[in-house]
Amino acid sequence: MLVKDLINHLEEIAPLNYAEDFDNVGLLVGDKNTTVTNVLVTLDTLEEVVDEAIAKKCNFILSFHPILFKGLKSLTGKNYVERTVLKAIKNNIAIYAIHTALDNDNNGVNAMMCNQLNLINQRILIPQKQTIKKLTTYVPVAEAETLRTALFNAGAGQIGNYKNCSFNVNGIGTYNATEKANPVIGVIGENHSEAETQLNITYAKHVEKSVLKALFETHSYDEVAYEVTTIENTNQNIGMGMIAELKTTQTETEFLHYLKEKMDISLIRHSKLSDRPVKKVAVLGGSGSFAINAAKAAGADAFVTSDLKYHDFFQAENAILLADIGHYESEQYTKSGLVAILTKKIPNFAFILSNTNTNPVKYF
Repeated sequence: MLVKDLINHLEEIAPLNYAEDFDNVGLLVGDKNTTVTNVLVTLDTLEEVVDEAIAKKCNFILSFHPILFKGLKSLTGKNYVERTVLKAIKNNIAIYAIHTALDNDNNGVNAMMCNQLNLINQRILIPQKQTIKKLTTYVPVAEAETLRTALFNAGAGQIGNYKNCSFNVNGIGTYNATEKANPVIGVIGENHSEAETQLNITYAKHVEKSVLKALFETHSYDEVAYEVTTIENTNQNIGMGMIAELKTTQTETEFLHYLKEKMDISLIRHSKLSDRPVKKVAVLGGSGSFAINAAKAAGADAFVTSDLKYHDFFQAENAILLADIGHYESEQYTKSGLVAILTKKIPNFAFILSNTNTNPVKYF
């Protein structure tokens, strides 16, 4: 398997279209045409991780966090980022970062947190906007079914838990083919009226290339009339954070003990206890202060995240329990989750879980 083939599999799992604008995801180091030996899966790519890849004969590192986040103006080895990249290049090791593309995926980081906590009734906390497109096109009535099927096969027509969705209106299309045209129906220089179906179909933005390819390859007209618009409907399968429920209601103290046990952590920074029962829990792996209000609005009794600052805890306002478990700690099960997903998707290939602890935060 080539690097580019592996990337295709990774983008099926977590399309890069859904990564946040500030992020730097995808292939950061390496040649797409290189043959992949083994894949090392890690949370962060550091020099020690590259050394581990070398020792385990892996020439592809799948990293959650990107080692290259800001642009490099030189590559001299003066800091840990440059040293890591240089070592990877010298040893012909590719580095791919998946970061917020996986954060925003329905089966990604936050689902993995929910699963670790045995939470049920999981759903996206902050659905991502402008992820759904609508295609409108016009096709001869006799060809409408064929075109619809081709578009469905390309990934269009999925709305929540429903597939093969479309809206169709029959009418009359008119045109006059000029001398340079090559009309399938009608005669050059003559006005023509054709019974057509106006086909309206939605699709997730990451399949747009496949949908338009199917449109142009299937439609019989040499000039295809179509328009694409972005609609405001939220995508319930894409977005930041998740909200779910404990199987049984707990006290705040019981929940904090439960959280420590399930996430295998020894320290939790939390807001003031208010004797509220905990049933509905919001989670967001990594830095999640921006989602406090969303968690409250969703009716969460507790919000598990990391990197909360002093003043962030005031936002609890006795309405929610805020629990900061640490950045690394909140995302620690991501790499094993990725290995499980990839092993199931590509069973005859070696995905190796990195055993390097890359947490830069130590506790005394």
